[in-house]
Amino acid sequence: MLPLEELAKILPRHAAALITDPVSRRFLTGFPSSDGILFLSREEAVFLTDSRYIEAARAQITVCPVEELSAAPAEQLRKLCGRGHVRRLLLENKRTTLAQAASYRKWLPGVCLEANSSAVDTALTRLRRSKTPAQVDSIRRAQRIAEAALAAVLAEDLHVGMTERALALALDYRMLRGGAEALSFETIAVAGENGSMPHGVPGERALRTGDLVTMDFGAVVEGWHSDMTRTIALGEPGEEQRRVYETVLAAQLAALACVRPGLPCKEADAAARAVITEAGYGEHFRHGTGHGVGLEIHEAPNLSLKSGGALAPGDVVTVEPGVYLPGRCGVRIEDMVLIAEDGYENLTKAAKELLVV
Repeated sequence: MLPLEELAKILPRHAAALITDPVSRRFLTGFPSSDGILFLSREEAVFLTDSRYIEAARAQITVCPVEELSAAPAEQLRKLCGRGHVRRLLLENKRTTLAQAASYRKWLPGVCLEANSSAVDTALTRLRRSKTPAQVDSIRRAQRIAEAALAAVLAEDLHVGMTERALALALDYRMLRGGAEALSFETIAVAGENGSMPHGVPGERALRTGDLVTMDFGAVVEGWHSDMTRTIALGEPGEEQRRVYETVLAAQLAALACVRPGLPCKEADAAARAVITEAGYGEHFRHGTGHGVGLEIHEAPNLSLKSGGALAPGDVVTVEPGVYLPGRCGVRIEDMVLIAEDGYENLTKAAKELLVV
């Protein structure tokens, strides 16, 4: 069953959902655009978009009719609600702005707007969480592009004296030239003491012999994201640097060893955190062990001490413990895995042993 049909099934009689978030629209229709409204009830679905996208939308969308968004959207929405005898309109609770909700209330005075209901968001989260084979194939291809970019950068671009920013740009260029339609997020490339910031911003700090360099990056294929992190050494690492790296690697392997369908999400985090804590770095592991990846770089489920729920087949999640020592260095190692019926498939093929260049 199509996601559009599954979402329609949960709607009450005489109710409709108004989907305006670009990611939600793309998930349900397969069509990317910066503007549009998906009107969905039990009886019908209609995608409304303006003249910039109407031709492309009609050519690409096969799951529902496409109508051009008129200069009088209020009248157009009233007609749709009247056609389906809609008395309740459910909005995306986490995505709809106050201004949008105010406009819909003004346009549809006879319809009860439910801007505080989480029904639509909950259903979309559930539907997006379990990836289909085709979606996984896109994620896998995005990951291959990212890994090829890393290999090329390590072989041809990386050198002592280049800046963090130049390294990040080299990764970006290699991914885009390699077939990525976009970057998953702003690439992180931080060296030495800057590695202690998990989401450090690449700057003009030059790479030096003796640095640990952390690179966190990803590519997008057909809307689907990849995510990976590798930390490498420029020159032979010191004793502390090597100990931190081996600790993080052991923590990641411990989390991967327990990942399986039915595992409570917080237990994956606990497995990694136990290794890091035993090594004496517990206070320096300052984020969760992983998160879901899909049409957005952070999706359900999360792997943290506060997570509820359990892993399920079709989940694509990262496993990325890290240790961050202020003023000295940081290490993070991140793979992306697909939860299968009997375990998991690691979608990340890049080597994880400490690379010294």
